[in-house]
Amino acid sequence: MNFIQFVEAIQQNVAQVIIGKEKVTELLLVALMTGGHVLLEDVPGIGKTTLAKAMARSLDCTFARIQFTPDLLPSDVTGLNYYNQKRQEFEFRPGPILNQIVLADEINRATPRTQSSLLEAMQEQQVTVDGETYSLAPPFLVIATQNPIELEGTFPLPEAQLDRFLMQLQLGYPTEDEEETMLLYYRRDLPMTNLQPIVSVEQVRTLQAQVWDVHVQDDVRRYLLRIVRATREHEAVSLGVSPRGTMALFKAGQALAALRGRDYVIPSDVQYLAPLVLTHRIHISPHIRLRGRTPAQVVAEITETIPVPVVE
Repeated sequence: MNFIQFVEAIQQNVAQVIIGKEKVTELLLVALMTGGHVLLEDVPGIGKTTLAKAMARSLDCTFARIQFTPDLLPSDVTGLNYYNQKRQEFEFRPGPILNQIVLADEINRATPRTQSSLLEAMQEQQVTVDGETYSLAPPFLVIATQNPIELEGTFPLPEAQLDRFLMQLQLGYPTEDEEETMLLYYRRDLPMTNLQPIVSVEQVRTLQAQVWDVHVQDDVRRYLLRIVRATREHEAVSLGVSPRGTMALFKAGQALAALRGRDYVIPSDVQYLAPLVLTHRIHISPHIRLRGRTPAQVVAEITETIPVPVVE
């Protein structure tokens, strides 16, 4: 199976349960191919949970949903050692993070201490409990959701947490035709119950290894670097994109090119991904924010300003 067949197969399978989200599905696959993670920020009822479940089933991956609440503890995420009275010894009870696709639902409702329990897993694909380290089986993808409107009872994600998300995405409302199709799909039963895996985990791992062979020309690489460095020098920005963000944009470009059937990255790949990869990583100065400017506007301004290289 090549990359184009892979993308088309997943998009068609996911479309059986959630209509009109082909672009978001492609971007989730970009994150999957790079070992990155995605923050979905949108209003309730858009289909964030359904999309995550459909992805897991299509890829034949293990899936877990963590409902983040203020009373959720780090051990509820990572797992804990408990005393087995029958065996008279301590045993490790794995938490939901030790699955391949994890939905962190309403992540900003948990305390910063619980949010930080995801950091090691998202960066190093392992968890440490009582000094013992447990590796996470690839592919590993965290899909976190948060409601951008309701702020009461929430805790803002710290910079260290945001920086570990490859992309921040919005699903958006469906069109009228898409919503009508949804009504017809769901009038009798839930299509999710009949959704079958179409790609094996081994096939996913093989494709992941091939992503790193995608060529990035010198001019494209320097173009990417100029965009990132401009976020650190922009007058409206108090905190620019970190080197981790630079690597994230580079890897995402390789994955997007591969999924679109190319073995090389072009400038439009960087332009398309920059707002998705960089916006949540920068902070606007308070006095600039009061004037109504947003990180998205700043990133758009930078990508329009930096000269685009002409590559053969």
